Amino acid sequence: MIKNDTFLRACRGEATEYVPVWYMRQAGRSQPEYRALKEKYSLFEITHQPELCAYVTRLPVEQYNVDAAILYKDIMSPLPAIGVDVDIKAGVGPVIDNPIRSLADVERLGEIDPENDVPYVLETIRLLTKEQLTVPLIGFAGAPFTLASYMIEGGPSKNYNKTKAFMYAEPKAWFALMDKLADMTILYVKAQIRAGASAIQIFDSWVGAVNVADYRHFIKPTMERIFTALRDENVPLIMFGVGASHLAKEWHDLPLDVVGLDWRLSIREAREMGLTKALQGNLDPAVLLAPWEVIEERVKQILDEGMAHEDGYVFNLGHGIFPQIKPETLKRLTAFIHDYSAKRKG
Repeated sequence: MIKNDTFLRACRGEATEYVPVWYMRQAGRSQPEYRALKEKYSLFEITHQPELCAYVTRLPVEQYNVDAAILYKDIMSPLPAIGVDVDIKAGVGPVIDNPIRSLADVERLGEIDPENDVPYVLETIRLLTKEQLTVPLIGFAGAPFTLASYMIEGGPSKNYNKTKAFMYAEPKAWFALMDKLADMTILYVKAQIRAGASAIQIFDSWVGAVNVADYRHFIKPTMERIFTALRDENVPLIMFGVGASHLAKEWHDLPLDVVGLDWRLSIREAREMGLTKALQGNLDPAVLLAPWEVIEERVKQILDEGMAHEDGYVFNLGHGIFPQIKPETLKRLTAFIHDYSAKRKG
């Protein structure tokens, strides 16, 4: 039962009493309780146990008093259902043993049936939204380009050369792959919403590797199709990527509600570029390792810029929390954001 809908109102550009806040990767990594669990279980093992996964998801809400929870899982979670052999290896990330190399490889991919293929994800959502949370739950999915980059490279990459080479050299196979991943994303996200997710964030983590012209030709039509299909669900839709400031206007054109920014593009600069939709972001998480006086000064600046446009602003980091950030810093930061913005709005 949602008692605090401040986040949802901000996403829709409605008036709020204060600036709502949540943090990417708030569930896990820097929390000692989570690290203790990871000594016993892998990420996939946690996500396959709804009670445990719900605990990890709701823990930061209870500890930090944030205004939304984000489902604990990985963008790779739906890929095994369509025939991708993926493993999350400690210290490396997702590793795929059967990388995509041809159109035939793409055509071998199957379709997802969320209720049968990822029932544990949907059960976790139901547990959280029916019994445990009083704030909205954000569901999410990886965007097709980022998923494709792992599927083609076989794992993490620094430059995405194989991915872009495939895109340029095998356009028929590329667009077939985009279509397969778009179909999967739409079905997967709609199932999350039916189960109780109140908002959706699409992570195109690595799409900053492409230029604007290539984005418009090779990727944007697929994103248009995904967001158009999800519009009917009447939940806020958020877009986020890293190092993708040059694509902010392209995202703004899509049928979504919130443009997420990393720390490379300020809120003020985004507004000056003509972005009128709700914005989310964008403190560099590395700042959270600095003394509190530095954190406070940076956060004030971001909040002032976010509130300058009246409503339609959600505070977040410009990327995810990393393990060295102390939970008490995040708790203090949340309280400061709430207090400072409430006084400014008051």
